[in-house]
Parts: sequence; C-alpha cells; structure tokens
Amino acid sequence: MSSRQRVMIQPINVIFKYMQQQSKVSLWLYDITDYRLEGKILGFDEFMNVVMGEAEEVWIKKTDGKRRELGRILLKGDNI
Repeated sequence: MSSRQRVMIQPINVIFKYMQQQSKVSLWLYDITDYRLEGKILGFDEFMNVVMGEAEEVWIKKTDGKRRELGRILLKGDNI
C-alpha cells in the first residue's frame, strides 16, 4: 500500500477558492457540450446557481473558438 492518502475535496470549496482568487474559469453546460462560458465567479449558492462577471460565450467546434461578450450573467445550477 502507498503511504499517500487521497483526500476528497468538496466541489463547493473549490468554487469558493476560485471566487476568492478572482480566477477566470470555464464552465461547461450540461446540454450543449460545444459551448463554454468563461468569466470570473462573483457568487454562488448551495444549489450551484452561479453569478459570473466579465462572462464570454465560446463556441468550441462550430466557429473555431468564436467569442461573444455577455457581461454579468446568472446560471442556474441545473445547466452546469
């Protein structure tokens, strides 16, 4: 057996860390896999509803990474 032990990190803690660091994140939507949302997490709740600032939509396959600025958006947790 290995002397290393893996520790499970709760997803909410990871999201909170990204929010505190003002890191730019990329979110994949549940239904549309060719589409990503990039921006900074401004807030979230226990239902995984997320408020993103400086958000951009990015199409991966159809338009070779074409981007469109959205600004501040609210994503329901069902879509992430």
